[in-house]
Amino acid sequence: MTVPGAHGIRAVISDFGGVLTNHLIEAFAAFQNETGISTEQLGRGMQRVADRDGEYPLFRLERGEISEADFLDDLCWGLEHELGHRPTLHRFREIYFDALHGNEPMLDLMRELRDGGFRMAILTNNVREWEELWRAKLPVDEIFELVVDSAWVGLRKPDPAIYRLTIDRLGDELQPHECLFVDDNELNVEAARELGLRAVRFVSNDQAISEIRTTLGID
Repeated sequence: MTVPGAHGIRAVISDFGGVLTNHLIEAFAAFQNETGISTEQLGRGMQRVADRDGEYPLFRLERGEISEADFLDDLCWGLEHELGHRPTLHRFREIYFDALHGNEPMLDLMRELRDGGFRMAILTNNVREWEELWRAKLPVDEIFELVVDSAWVGLRKPDPAIYRLTIDRLGDELQPHECLFVDDNELNVEAARELGLRAVRFVSNDQAISEIRTTLGID
């Protein structure tokens, strides 16, 4: 492996869901299969709450401003008009996480990068009450020295401040251009690039792993 810094990059910052796990759409499909509520209906329910409150409730949840229970109450309210009745979503997290599993090819690459001397971090938009569940899906502490979770820092991607916070917490006087960011959300990737980070949008394992290796100069 080429040593860190050969292409000017010393740190790798990865998203959690949809990069280090299987695609998140699979978790939402499992939710649809169990509840009969489609992703489109969920989206319209979220939009109804956003129309009322001025912002999607998911964003407030991921910044730790509301609890999971409050989020589900809001979502049930939004879905009531959509479904014609007020649903019960008390198993939302269980259904969601039962459908998620580690993405082993990407985890193997992350181990390789750690062993090669790269600084390693996770930057995730997540939920306080879900921390134990999502961490249990991955060997987080084995591979990553730092986790920045939106729900605990009050910021969420693509806010530029959360990228700066992550780089600052990695320390070692890292600069944005010395960091590679990997995410499956194009808005998050664009925000990283605008700050000067190198970035790869995850679409598939073959595509992302090839682009990461090329960007890092790994043979």
